[in-house]
Amino acid sequence: MSPTTFKLNTGADIPFIGIGASPAKVPEGKDTARWLVTALKAGYRHIDTANIYGTETAVAEAIESSGVPREEIFITTKLNWTKHHCIQDAIEESLNNLKTTYIDLYLLHWPQCADSEDGSDFPKNPDGTYKLSNRYNFADSWKQLELAYHRGTCRAIGVSNFSIKTLEELLLTAEVTPAVNQVEMHPYLAQNELLVYCKEKGITVAAYTPGGRNVVRSDPEIAQIATRYDATPTQVILAWHAARGTVVLPKSINETRQKENLLVPDLKDDDVERIDALDRNQRVSNTADSHGQVYGWTYEQLGW
Repeated sequence: MSPTTFKLNTGADIPFIGIGASPAKVPEGKDTARWLVTALKAGYRHIDTANIYGTETAVAEAIESSGVPREEIFITTKLNWTKHHCIQDAIEESLNNLKTTYIDLYLLHWPQCADSEDGSDFPKNPDGTYKLSNRYNFADSWKQLELAYHRGTCRAIGVSNFSIKTLEELLLTAEVTPAVNQVEMHPYLAQNELLVYCKEKGITVAAYTPGGRNVVRSDPEIAQIATRYDATPTQVILAWHAARGTVVLPKSINETRQKENLLVPDLKDDDVERIDALDRNQRVSNTADSHGQVYGWTYEQLGW
């Protein structure tokens, strides 16, 4: 039977599956609170949002409308990469947006810090590259998250889009080990070395884009396995994640698919291995732009 929760290094439980709350790109998903309510009513108890998504207020509205008590819901949100200069204020802003007195998990969204002088969430230089700040770094910013953790406003703290390279740099000065590292992970991007490293350090891995979009879901091997289990390709992929011990954060605005994604089959070991074999280090989210960078850093800088 697939897990319902994993234990964080703080001792808290984190639900195995959460609903991704980034803004939907299709018109029918414009009302974020609406489809978050259907997710909560379907049984989701983990919502993954971020300040830069602009959906924190929708999360608060959905929780209130759903009738599910706040204390039964695990909320993850993330520091806007333009707010490294005012982290405590940024946390307070998220608390106010979410209408809560605490955040279950607060993440550094990216290891890089953007220059926020123009007020844009995605500031750019004249040549089109992202405008980054050298005044701040993730190690110093982590110290600010540690303060919020000790204060209790952030019950767990973690990182997102970190690699072994950036985690090792962070752990040189960190007093609190990140509870979670949220990264892109799916059968085409298994990140086995990172997963092993995080487990050794007591860091839970959470997968965004866990289904790999249509690129991975349409793989013939996945389709064959799904047929044998009378399951959808997404259900099979989520089952693969469960077998590996990772939290998954699928996003769906469709009520039927939301419910389907909660029904995860138990894969046989040989089927897990068949899916393991699909790994090709292929990203389908946050790939390098025309400058060879992801939000201003090269793959080498990111440790990808």
